Amino acid sequence: MPSRHSPAHAEPSARSGAGSSRQSLIAAVLCIAGTVVALQQTLVIPLIPEWPTLLHTSADNTSWLVTATLLAGAVATPILARLADMVGKKKIMLVSLAFVIVGSVIGGIGSGLGALVVARTFQGVGASMIPIGISILRDELPREKVGGAVATMSATLGIGSAIGLPLAGFLVEHFSWHMVFWVSVFSASLMFAAVALVVPESKVTSRGRFDLVGAVLLSAALLCLLVPITKGGQWGWGSERVLLLFAASIALFAVWAPYELRHNSPMVDLRTSARRPVLLTNAASLLVGFAMYANMMTTTQQLQMPEITGYGFGMSVIAAGVAMLPGGLAMVVLSPASAAVTKRFGARTTLLAGALGLAASYTLRVFLTGAVWQVVLGATLCSAATAFAYAAMPTLIMRSVPLTETASANGLNTLLRSIGTSTSSAAVAAILTNMAMHVDGHDLPKLAAFKAVFVMAAIAALASAIVAAFVPTAQPASASAPSATPATHPAPASADKDGVRGGDSREIVATGTLVGLDGHPVRRGVVTALASDGAHLDWGRVDDDGCYRLALPGAGRYVLVASAEGWATRSRIVEVTGPGLPQLSLVDPLQLTGVVRRSDGSPAAQVPVTLIKHSGEYHADTLTDGEGRYVMPLPPGGRYVVAALDAEHDATAAASVTVLTEPVSADITL
Repeated sequence: MPSRHSPAHAEPSARSGAGSSRQSLIAAVLCIAGTVVALQQTLVIPLIPEWPTLLHTSADNTSWLVTATLLAGAVATPILARLADMVGKKKIMLVSLAFVIVGSVIGGIGSGLGALVVARTFQGVGASMIPIGISILRDELPREKVGGAVATMSATLGIGSAIGLPLAGFLVEHFSWHMVFWVSVFSASLMFAAVALVVPESKVTSRGRFDLVGAVLLSAALLCLLVPITKGGQWGWGSERVLLLFAASIALFAVWAPYELRHNSPMVDLRTSARRPVLLTNAASLLVGFAMYANMMTTTQQLQMPEITGYGFGMSVIAAGVAMLPGGLAMVVLSPASAAVTKRFGARTTLLAGALGLAASYTLRVFLTGAVWQVVLGATLCSAATAFAYAAMPTLIMRSVPLTETASANGLNTLLRSIGTSTSSAAVAAILTNMAMHVDGHDLPKLAAFKAVFVMAAIAALASAIVAAFVPTAQPASASAPSATPATHPAPASADKDGVRGGDSREIVATGTLVGLDGHPVRRGVVTALASDGAHLDWGRVDDDGCYRLALPGAGRYVLVASAEGWATRSRIVEVTGPGLPQLSLVDPLQLTGVVRRSDGSPAAQVPVTLIKHSGEYHADTLTDGEGRYVMPLPPGGRYVVAALDAEHDATAAASVTVLTEPVSADITL
């Protein structure tokens, strides 16, 4: 008899083991793909001094080989991340890899500046893979694995950069510079096949029409912002081109933002982005990106400076690149540690630790300049702190946005980090250029210039820590809920300390509609899903057709809470068995109503009624109907005065009202 039961017990365990192995394989493939993307940023850096000679052009022209990649990544990331949420994350990740492959092939067979700029532009599109990959990890991995995988994926920028510098130096020294691009072809093609075979297509997608106008406006605004930032040092910060581009960027953003607020399926959901957790995390990301890039910009330069400067070590390109490897390895090693800190104390604590560690590391770098090991130690400490900070950001973002919009939200976060790194690059270049000394016929930066960069980066890191300190903490409601949850009610314990839920094979992406009293779709509404014990699960905005989508842990009973501007909030318990949700109706318009009567009790018809703020400012007015009734849209919360005037009978009266979030009635007797 015992032997008959053994297979029955072994089968679930085997399935669990197979599922765990597949999840680990998915995480490994995505993290390696992120490393391949990071390689594109650094493989051409060792050739920067040689490009003018190799391509028979000026250094100003060849600088576009770096600028083009940066601009392409900045423009493509929010667009492709939004498409990933709409049409499928795996599909768009493969599209991004295809761009990298095509660009690498163009670079491998090209020989002129124009061909290489096109190649680098195509390669830059691959930057969108990291935020998309992080979103796939959320969709496919269980809660206990999401934190570690996201931390490793976030660290791939440092890992790829650390590997890329010595690898590029080796390839250039022993082969043709074309080999740099062919290595990219090989690695990106390998990852294309791996993603196609291993990574499943996510079930979590959003609906709506792609915001083409918003995408064009955002792309133009970003180009007008980033081009002068990256080229300002060469063109002159006060030059006409730089000033005009900055002015155009401001004008385009001024047009883009109101347009996005009116759009029901915007390119970037500014309302969600303005929520305190998202806004502060993005601000901290920009500052951390600024601080982090100073480490990458200065370390190899500091090590390669000739010994005649009095502080340099005269190291070769390969040797300086190898010196960056400890920093990359530190990011890999500390990724699990950062995930453990996030799980135990929350992502805000992890971000704070990383930002403060980054500020302390740069402070140490001011003094660690006398030996190679000191420079390497300082750079490694900066990389380790960066690993902590970068690991926390996607978690903070994903806890505060709908699950169907995690890719686009992470894409915006990545974009802001890119703006931070671009600004850092320009600031570092300006400091090193302006604080220079003439040595052996060359203008080289002074040691004081490097120290000034470290101080600047430390200030930026400290500022990011101050911002991070105001990011609100979040704990799932299950923390205080009863420990037992009926089997038919999905357990909210799938959310971690920061409210980020892991993926589950039972997860359902359900769709429903929200309508008003007349049966027409309610626009700009929000529907929130709660578990049976009150834990927050997901939320989604209503599109132009009144549709909303929610990612739910599985079949069971849920509480749906619907709200929209101008309507009283309504909740409803629903039984979910599949992808369809029942129609929700908002039946109580938020209005200020009342009846105006004369002293004898008769209704005062066609009498003007004026609503003013308690402080005296005018808000609205209307006329009573034949029965003395008046109706006004409910004003924002606060204290108001309703005044009525019957000129024919020389009578007036007023009443004070307090407006909250429910319909208000105020009767007036003249």
